[in-house]
Amino acid sequence: MGRVLARYFSQRGHHVIVLTRGPHTAEWQTVHWDAQTPGIWTQYLDGADVCINLAGRSVNCRYTAENRAEIYNSRIVSTRLLGEVIGSLANPPRVWLNASTATIYRHALDRPMDEHTGELGGGEKGAPDTWNFSIRVAKDWETAFFHAQTPKTRKVAMRSAITFSPVPGNAFAVLSNLARVGLGGKQGNGRQWVSWIHEEDFVRAVEFLVAHEEMEGPVNIAAPNPERNRDFMATLRDAWEMPNGIPAPWPVLEVAAFLIRTETELVLKSRRVVPARLVEAGFRFEFANWAHAADDLVARWRGRG
Repeated sequence: MGRVLARYFSQRGHHVIVLTRGPHTAEWQTVHWDAQTPGIWTQYLDGADVCINLAGRSVNCRYTAENRAEIYNSRIVSTRLLGEVIGSLANPPRVWLNASTATIYRHALDRPMDEHTGELGGGEKGAPDTWNFSIRVAKDWETAFFHAQTPKTRKVAMRSAITFSPVPGNAFAVLSNLARVGLGGKQGNGRQWVSWIHEEDFVRAVEFLVAHEEMEGPVNIAAPNPERNRDFMATLRDAWEMPNGIPAPWPVLEVAAFLIRTETELVLKSRRVVPARLVEAGFRFEFANWAHAADDLVARWRGRG
């Protein structure tokens, strides 16, 4: 999503600088950082209008001890570092948007989770260890963010749902590949809720948060209409014109997740997250319903050839 955001703001005439940990060429300016220590990159924050931090190792992996450490440290260490640097600048960014995750809420089958009444997870009886790990990461991530002493900078924690984009490697591509080969049935019992957002609404929401100075604190970035997994997959099959999809019961998912080196939490945890604060502030979603979003994403995928 960093590339999507950089392209969106660049095309609108903004000067975009991307901090990257590796060699990278792009149509916007890039500056190296290691996400662990101060360096020459700090001078680019002094006088900048906005800081958007999306740093963090992908969670699409097995939660081994090594991967857990990388997932945790890549988020918490980089956020603490940015807090220290921004707090020390003479002309810090006016707003700092830091990535968070909708996973911070509990496994919710019963009711929606918004910023006002949503219940954070971590205390559910019988929750798998992997789920509790993800929630601990999310909580510590936001703690590091909000504890940073940045009196001149407004802060927003973006509790984002899964962002769907029609590019290889994205969650949309993974689920679409299943649907297109007849494996796009419900996952588990199919009752779990899927919170999602179209990439266009994600970048528009970020732009909205930058512009609206009254917005600070946690903000859910998710479409207003989550879907149960069984309905979500059926709609995706319809978009791809696939009439049927073989379901994947929990034991099959566990075996498949092991083979492709990922975790079943990504599809089995129920995320019924809704964007109360965005809606209350007047944000209008272009893709509020999954059927509309799925049709658009499939059309864009096909348009790529």
